[in-house]
Amino acid sequence: MAMASSKTQCFKCKIEKITYPCKGCSNEFCLIHLTEHQQILNEELNQITNDYNEFKPKINEQKEQSHNYSVIKKINQWEINRIERTRQQAQEYRELVIKSSASLTVINDIEMKFNDLSEQIKQIHKENVFNEINLNYLTDQLKKMIQDLNNPPNISIAPDSQSQVDEILLIVSRKHRWDRWRQIAITVAGGNDQGQKLNQLNGPQGIFIDKNKNIFIADLWNHRIVQWKCGAKEGQIIAGGNGKGNGMGQLNEPSDVIVDQKNHSIIIADSENRRVTRWFNQKQQILIKNIDCWGLTMDKHGFLYVSDWKYNEVRRWKMEEYNNNGIVVAGGNGKGNHLNQFDGPSFIFEKDAKQGIVVAGGNGKGGNLNQLLHPRGVVVDHLGQIYVADCMNHRVVRWCEGKSEGETVVGGNKRRNQSNRSKGPMGLSFDDEGNLYVADFNYHRIESFKIIL
Repeated sequence: MAMASSKTQCFKCKIEKITYPCKGCSNEFCLIHLTEHQQILNEELNQITNDYNEFKPKINEQKEQSHNYSVIKKINQWEINRIERTRQQAQEYRELVIKSSASLTVINDIEMKFNDLSEQIKQIHKENVFNEINLNYLTDQLKKMIQDLNNPPNISIAPDSQSQVDEILLIVSRKHRWDRWRQIAITVAGGNDQGQKLNQLNGPQGIFIDKNKNIFIADLWNHRIVQWKCGAKEGQIIAGGNGKGNGMGQLNEPSDVIVDQKNHSIIIADSENRRVTRWFNQKQQILIKNIDCWGLTMDKHGFLYVSDWKYNEVRRWKMEEYNNNGIVVAGGNGKGNHLNQFDGPSFIFEKDAKQGIVVAGGNGKGGNLNQLLHPRGVVVDHLGQIYVADCMNHRVVRWCEGKSEGETVVGGNKRRNQSNRSKGPMGLSFDDEGNLYVADFNYHRIESFKIIL
């Protein structure tokens, strides 16, 4: 109980009176205002009591909600998704093993090559025109066929050292051969001089081959995307072709094209318009704006990757979620030659990796087999071997993992006017049979090199 003190000034009314101290706030109050002060404290206590009473049901509510197992449900869904991804990966591995290791397939490949060389020998006998170069070539090819027959593919599995969960990697060890394709190419699109007719191309860049061997071509200087059906004598315009411009229905130097085979639409890097667009039945939709795009690719999960040559980076977008800046997945650290930098990236492919590594070139510009000179298109086969369109060396080079230099598989000839000489190869692609397609920029054509395994 507060005890009266000598007359002092009341904290409330500021009058000299007999006052009583409040131990809580250490102020002096006259009797009247002390009563008011105590009433205020009682009201505050009642409010705090009410707040506590209101908080109690929330505790009970949270206890009830904890029984919904929301986190456990998420874990269960994560488990289901991982199991499904594992099943898909396992099926892909099974198909790869069957495709790579079947002894009958290996024998058939060797037999096909043997028959091809036998026909060459018959032709030599018939024409009776040959020299030491021809004889050495035939001898070397026979030795290689013997080696291939005695060394079938070896397939094994190993743990994935980069994964924090129990993942495996499929390792296919196989002797790689540089003469995998016929060196006489077939022109499958264009090749009728530079022009804008339906049987002509004008600086073809990126190409895409679908399951039916239809060829989709980014026809750069004709400002259009052209589709050439398998065996057709001319193409058909499926995007652009309405003159150079940035209006709907127009393109401005498209550099690459891919096909989203799930919804049968095409996605285009409209480079000079600084946008990525999607076309479906001649209807255009702008997916990404204000990007200095050049190359495109899409992974098996439907993520879209775009190279930005100005900002020296590759960005990734989730399908149907383009109203953002995407995520930088490579580069983005300025222009340079470090492993986390680019210098004007163009065509791209997608491959899981934690960091950048040099897989081709990296030894300065030049024409040696450990060098490249203005590399453009890049593609990867089912064995993980990397193929590069070595533009200014006029060749396509294959780089195998762990090798210090590449192998020329197409072009690289010093003599002109040869049908296997690609002058300025740009885009690369494979069809389902493994035939190699090359966009020949300077000869304004698409060439197909038939596989002869």
